Amino acid sequence: MPDAARTAVLRSAVVGVLPQVREWLDELVRIPSVSDVDGDAPEVRRSAEAVARMLTDAGFAEVDTVREGGRPAVIARHPAPAGAPTVLLYAHHDVQPAGDEAEWDSPPFEPSERAGRLHGRGAADDKAGIAAHLAAFLAHDARPPVGVTVFVEGEEESGSESLPAILQRHRDRLAADVVVIADSGNWDIGVPALTTSLRGIANCIVEVQTLEHGVHSGMFGGVAPDAITTLARLLASLHDDEGNVAVSGLGSGPASDLDYPEHRLRAEAGMLDGVSQMGSGPAVERLWTRPAICVTGIDAPAAAHASNTLVPLARAKVSLRVAPGDDCHDALAALTRHLQAHAPWGAHVRVVDPDLGQPFTIDARGPAYDAARAAFTAAWDGAAPVDIGVGGTIPFIAELAAAFPAAAILVTGVCDPDTRPHGANEGLHLDEFAKVCLAEALLLDRLGA
Repeated sequence: MPDAARTAVLRSAVVGVLPQVREWLDELVRIPSVSDVDGDAPEVRRSAEAVARMLTDAGFAEVDTVREGGRPAVIARHPAPAGAPTVLLYAHHDVQPAGDEAEWDSPPFEPSERAGRLHGRGAADDKAGIAAHLAAFLAHDARPPVGVTVFVEGEEESGSESLPAILQRHRDRLAADVVVIADSGNWDIGVPALTTSLRGIANCIVEVQTLEHGVHSGMFGGVAPDAITTLARLLASLHDDEGNVAVSGLGSGPASDLDYPEHRLRAEAGMLDGVSQMGSGPAVERLWTRPAICVTGIDAPAAAHASNTLVPLARAKVSLRVAPGDDCHDALAALTRHLQAHAPWGAHVRVVDPDLGQPFTIDARGPAYDAARAAFTAAWDGAAPVDIGVGGTIPFIAELAAAFPAAAILVTGVCDPDTRPHGANEGLHLDEFAKVCLAEALLLDRLGA
């Protein structure tokens, strides 16, 4: 069948399955499957059970819930026809906490459709990834021309700590020729994308101590440095006056030749009027292929309850995004050297509690990538996908690539510039979601050819 005719057939099939898929997505959004909680996380377990039931109802004959010390994951398998490749479809069913519910326009765990978007925590990141996999499989009437393994993880948002154990124990069941990771996004509404680079991460706690104990600020202020002022000066040394990272020894590189207009960047970042950008050079480089450092928290007495005391010790959480091509361990070492070398007034500085994830770069060439580009172009009615980077980190991609070095890694997703993953009013653009489902169905078809 010619490509255009086959596209029309699958387009119609996707339209036919979307109502059922939407019901499943709504059901998943209603489950507050926050993995970053203490204890047994019963809602994550309930979410895994729902995913397993949906995969069974979709027609997968082999569906199992697995757990290797962490939160439960689900593995479903459809065997490959003779001579056909196997495709591993990844997503995760755990979500970030809702945060301050007063910032939401509707309850975070009750799906709400407004202006063409489905709002709710996990509606996009990443329960829509699960829904897209279900839609692509159902569009082929549960008989795709390739082997399909669906792997839905349960702790991506809390660090994927048990993923190495899952990969080791279930390697044979997860082995594939092509891996599709539905946990990224597209460049814009109407412009699909393949993610070809991701920054790594090197988070740490910086602890500054200047005194053995707190002392009266009137008696010793002006002579004895307090830890909060010292910490502030130390953190300020991480950037130059323009806002570029000032830590030596960190890698960087060029980015895709894409223009990110100033007005769009400001709107999507929510920057206030009069606030200027940090750093210099192309925005996509600063976001995707250069290191970035920010402070995400400070431990010190609260202003409302502070006394006239010089604080002896203060702590900050520093988040370093590591450029593709660099190494997260080397980056943490460079950051540590900088912090210890720039300690004001001889303050005692410790760097503790590191949280590391490697960056990743994809050489997006070869038959699988050609099939993906053709599928995306057809699904978006002739709009070819662009290659983008992602400033965030998905550490498990490097682990999957190491586990299956011969597999082609395709990083796709359902997000767009206004999805707001991890934030209030997270929302899935429903028309774009339908295109994502069609693109994945077409990809399975082309890989089978």
